[in-house]
Amino acid sequence: MAGKTVTNGAARCGLNGAALDRPQQDKTGMGRVDLIGAGPGDPELLTLRALRLLQQADVVVHDRLVSAEVMACVPAHVRRIPVGKAAGFHPVPQEQINALLVELARSGLTVARLKGGDPTIFGRGGEEFEAVTHAGIPCDYIPGITAAQGAAASARFPLTHRGLATGLRHVTGHRARDAALDLDWASLADPQTTLAVYMGAANVAEIARELIRHGMPSDLPALAVSQASTPQEKRLLATLQDIAAALARKPLPTPVLFIIGHVAAMADDCDLPHESYRPEWRLVAHG
Repeated sequence: MAGKTVTNGAARCGLNGAALDRPQQDKTGMGRVDLIGAGPGDPELLTLRALRLLQQADVVVHDRLVSAEVMACVPAHVRRIPVGKAAGFHPVPQEQINALLVELARSGLTVARLKGGDPTIFGRGGEEFEAVTHAGIPCDYIPGITAAQGAAASARFPLTHRGLATGLRHVTGHRARDAALDLDWASLADPQTTLAVYMGAANVAEIARELIRHGMPSDLPALAVSQASTPQEKRLLATLQDIAAALARKPLPTPVLFIIGHVAAMADDCDLPHESYRPEWRLVAHG
């Protein structure tokens, strides 16, 4: 990519050789933990602070959803510990991840806890922050671009737009241990608010059904996105009432993000189910 040089196996991603001073170690020999947002997958969407801390770290504890391209920004000599989860498969339980972060920092290491998207949005970053700070270890959040932002930018449409969407809400489409969804459907079923549903593939039929039952128009555009901002990105556009069936016919790799609302019709170059596409959407979307 333009503007990227490689030094010692780590992508500098535009820092142009700026000095990377290591963090000051605590006087007691205690290390620290930084909860870093890796963004949706494109390494050029990392913040400069995230990149700097990755290159200063002694160890990177990373999730499954962190892309290989982002991991390439970590220097080759830095220890890497994968702790990723998938739906129904948690090889390293959250409690063990919390304990690992504390153990590593107490041994004097600078720990980069690298999480896909933003660590404060459906990433359990709050639990890790509480565990680390409760142990008396310095810890900071380093924000990342969340999946909804990455998907919208990649497909070249806005999440809010005058006359189409006056608000934006992020909700989870999955509950721990497959518990029933207990979302406030009545408040979510607002056609003037863009709804970004994370991790909703398994429950998309229920989500669509409840939103429609509580007043959201059944023909509202709904966009499914997988692996946003990466070369493997896939999209599927349908109506709210048809999105579950469209996804069943052509499944996308999980996790799948759903963006529901008028602005979704503005997405560029979607793979559209022919029977669900309505050309008048683009006329509406552009006023």
